[in-house]
Amino acid sequence: MATGERLRIAVPGNGEVSALLVRPATARWLLVLGHGAGAGMTHPFLENLAKELAEAGVVTLRYQFPYIEERRRVPDKPEVLTATVAAAVRRAAETAPELLLLAGGKSMGGRMTSQAFAQGLLKPVQGLVFFGFPLHPPNRPGTSRAEHLAKVNVPMLFLEGTRDTLADLTLLRPICEKLGSRATLHIIQEGDHSFHVLKKAGKTDAEVIKELAETTAAWAEKLNH
Repeated sequence: MATGERLRIAVPGNGEVSALLVRPATARWLLVLGHGAGAGMTHPFLENLAKELAEAGVVTLRYQFPYIEERRRVPDKPEVLTATVAAAVRRAAETAPELLLLAGGKSMGGRMTSQAFAQGLLKPVQGLVFFGFPLHPPNRPGTSRAEHLAKVNVPMLFLEGTRDTLADLTLLRPICEKLGSRATLHIIQEGDHSFHVLKKAGKTDAEVIKELAETTAAWAEKLNH
């Protein structure tokens, strides 16, 4: 099993943040993985996801946003968050130049990654992966948070639960359809925003995380074909 290597990443104008590289023996892809708004890179969901991605042959580079690094509760301004994503992607490209780059994250981490890409900050990235894209605030349906996705010109994988209160699927499905072949939507039945599933789903949370990882790896493999 791959173990994590601790790194430090310099964020211009915002000091340094911690990062964790999990690298299996054989891999073709490196996924730069941002955390959600309420928890850092060592949250159990991301720990387990990184483990399953390694099993599926995907290297992960997880990193902290500055506010988590400094133990503040309120997320940084968007420009600081996107600058952090860009710094993490640069570090990933330097650390493993032989691997093909993906970027994304859980909830806010994924959204900020897509914004950074739309702003032209993530040139080497070949695909984006969203583990629960936060389309709107909880139970307040809207689509303005997805407007920048029209500027993303690489493939995107949306992994979403049917009970996610931050992503009404009746709104997300048409967005993905409008993005055309760039967007792939993978649905987790009975999954919430944290991908916790109800018993009637017929699978465990651990099996869901394995499915998320294997779906990501299979999608990544198709990018080169």
